[in-house]
Amino acid sequence: MTATKIDWWKGGVIYQIYPRSFQDTTGDGIGDLPGITQRLPYVASLGVDAVWISPFFTSPMKDFGYDVSDYRGIDPLFGRMEDFDVLIARAHELGLKVMIDLVMSHTSDQHPWFAESRASRDNPRADWYVWADPKPDGTPPNNWLSIFGGPAWHWDARREQYYLHNFLVSQPDLNFHNPAVQDELLDMARFWLDRGVDGFRLDTVNFYFHDAQLRDNPPLARELRKSDTAPAVNPYNHQSHRYDKSQPENVAFLERFAALLRGYGAAVIGEIGDSERALELLEEYTGVAGRMQMSYVFDFLSGQDLAATRITQVFDALHSVAPNSWPCWAMSNHDVVRHISRWTLSDPAAKAYATVLLCMKGSVCLYQGEELGLPEAEIAFEDLQDPYGKEFWPEFKGRDGCRTPMVWDMGVNGGFSTAKPWLPIPHAHLQRTVTAQEADAQSMLHHYRWAIGLRRRHSALRGGDMTDIRAEGPVLTFNRADDQQVLHIRANLSADEAGGLRPWQVQVIEG
Repeated sequence: MTATKIDWWKGGVIYQIYPRSFQDTTGDGIGDLPGITQRLPYVASLGVDAVWISPFFTSPMKDFGYDVSDYRGIDPLFGRMEDFDVLIARAHELGLKVMIDLVMSHTSDQHPWFAESRASRDNPRADWYVWADPKPDGTPPNNWLSIFGGPAWHWDARREQYYLHNFLVSQPDLNFHNPAVQDELLDMARFWLDRGVDGFRLDTVNFYFHDAQLRDNPPLARELRKSDTAPAVNPYNHQSHRYDKSQPENVAFLERFAALLRGYGAAVIGEIGDSERALELLEEYTGVAGRMQMSYVFDFLSGQDLAATRITQVFDALHSVAPNSWPCWAMSNHDVVRHISRWTLSDPAAKAYATVLLCMKGSVCLYQGEELGLPEAEIAFEDLQDPYGKEFWPEFKGRDGCRTPMVWDMGVNGGFSTAKPWLPIPHAHLQRTVTAQEADAQSMLHHYRWAIGLRRRHSALRGGDMTDIRAEGPVLTFNRADDQQVLHIRANLSADEAGGLRPWQVQVIEG
């Protein structure tokens, strides 16, 4: 499963690491790159193919690394470039690929590019960001909204223009219509490929281009609104995002990016954030050769209960709208409530869903602590760090509840840090440490190892077709087959006996 072949990603399992919360080695309460290196043997023991490391670049940390002020620098919070080189070498020794998170749709407002761009309307980088004149009455150029709340435009007194920010005011959007911006970002990606990375996760990959005419987004009817990419309380959901993202020009840039990666045998996974056209974009971005290898959508990251019928609906839509695509499935990540809490899962239920996830066609992302069955942490407002949560509290409590530190043992702060962690560690998590679960053969951790191993042992689970997907009450059935084997999967996704299966029982039958 850790083969070095160029298509290692196809059907692979990728383990997401959120650096701030993985392992602290300096005693400042924040995880770092040497901490990741220290824990890589544990990650390798899970049987995964690769790690995806969330941003560690130089940043003012207004959005905890997703606001980059130097794409070629390591933030001192996380270490030095030498630490990254050691991490890469150790991962490769252990047979792990390394994917890093590239945030290219926007930078920090403290990036030198933005400082130059906002200085005047005629400097060399004046057009590197999305600037627009106000309407005659001084209001923003159109009705676009920020995912983090409020208008997507912010007035800049120096240029007497508005700049676009799809997220925080301190995260101005780059202007991908400018070829020089594209060239610079491709050169930046080349820098990391030359340092040995095996691929990238592309943050908000459908946000790169905006409508050059800056047309207003039309309203979206209430019955069509979804809350999978933004919480229901956010007026962002009231618009059909026809013009502020997901533009056709994106395809040509993705083809340029893919051409660069081919020279290194590297892979890319995108994040498509679009509640209306996600599967269409998945097909457009990954279903055509020469673009992205894979991308994840939010179908299994939403709050909607993942019952057997829901899974069949997702795959029916996938086969209808995106038949040539390659999805990467995930149930938890750094942006959503952990699925244990989101779906109110018992341990047997969580094990069943993990097994089903690892039997699906596509690739799989696992989020740190998922293999321990960690529930969402309840964070008091006074401990909240996430600006998104502060904006919409208490109806939406932000993303800190899924970002609390890993729990390794029953030592100080769960073995994460000798200092007060940047987010509090809940008592419930301390009952689910790695050390405790290693000693329990029936633990969630051992089950995840078994399920990943099941995928590893069966080529049909890794790359075979997925057919005959049906739901009979709570029982989900489907087949996986390649030219070597046929597997029949039957899963009872309920707490009652059904279809001759015990509660939460999953059968994988060969032949």
